[in-house]
Amino acid sequence: MLIARSPVRISLAGGGTDLPAYYLRYGGAVINTAINRYFYVVLNVNDSDTLQITSSDYQTFYRHDRDSELMTDGSLSLPRAVLHHFGVTHGLSMFLASEIPPGTGLGSSSAVTVALVKAVSAACGWTMSKQEIAEEACHIELHKLGMPIGKQDQYASAFGGINYIEFQADRVQVTPLSLSHDTWQRLQRSLMLFFTGSSRNSAEILSKQSQSSKQDDAQVIAALHSVKALTAEVKVCLEQGKLDAFGELLDQNWQAKKRFAPGVSNERIDESYAQARACGASGGKITGAGGGGFLMLYCPESHQGRVTEALGALGLQRMDFRFDLNGAQVLMNSGLQLDSPLAHVRHRTRLHRE
Repeated sequence: MLIARSPVRISLAGGGTDLPAYYLRYGGAVINTAINRYFYVVLNVNDSDTLQITSSDYQTFYRHDRDSELMTDGSLSLPRAVLHHFGVTHGLSMFLASEIPPGTGLGSSSAVTVALVKAVSAACGWTMSKQEIAEEACHIELHKLGMPIGKQDQYASAFGGINYIEFQADRVQVTPLSLSHDTWQRLQRSLMLFFTGSSRNSAEILSKQSQSSKQDDAQVIAALHSVKALTAEVKVCLEQGKLDAFGELLDQNWQAKKRFAPGVSNERIDESYAQARACGASGGKITGAGGGGFLMLYCPESHQGRVTEALGALGLQRMDFRFDLNGAQVLMNSGLQLDSPLAHVRHRTRLHRE
């Protein structure tokens, strides 16, 4: 048996500039942190001629016969695509489970891919760096499956910690923020997450944003430029321990983000955010593409009780969390070993992205 996990993330600044439609032309930058809510993969090897995948989150099951082609469309496309990528066609059962509902804006889909890449590569006996794991996850999601998403989630999940991530056409650079222990602790205590009670289709919102970027929509491009500039300011504030200023920058980031595409916010989100601000939160934003999921707030501890009570009255539930510093991990491997005919996959990592 092999058990692997990967964390989800919250984006603190710059989300949206990690989409290829923007960063390939202008360069992108985000600041995010992994948190201690995880996606888990459990692998068991057997001597059968089948693959079997069970997902507790989607309450579904998939079985593949060795003699048929492993397709990557349909249900459970992510695990099927990862297994296809590594050339695993039989002799394996896989169980998948998450601590976070899908579609809630915490990068759970990419955490799935990262955990799968970590688990399957370890089962094949390969040692992959965090950078390589993130690159493989990006390749599978963006190129193999054609998902209209960005790249920050995969790197956040693979690396863990609080990072400043830069996106260029030819590279992704991950730089841990230089925070004092006191700043790190105060930031962790001052961030709040509230589940709005609804999930959303991020692909629809991100597709609209990407299309607007490709068409040089002046309003969207200006909003993305503004968010990228704010990311640099957020980095300075955090590294200098100026957390109150960071909270105000979060509000500016959210106002710009709402111009990315229709559906980023809605009446319920706007009402909840306004109520949180009235009760003492200095800033915040929806954690993912928008439209639902989790509302993140920066709020001094002295006001958190009022904010929690007010948003609870509106039907939002607070979720406690801590930062994750480890990223994707294999928690247990009892000697599981997979035979993959694609031993050259690791050597293709540079080729299939050029």
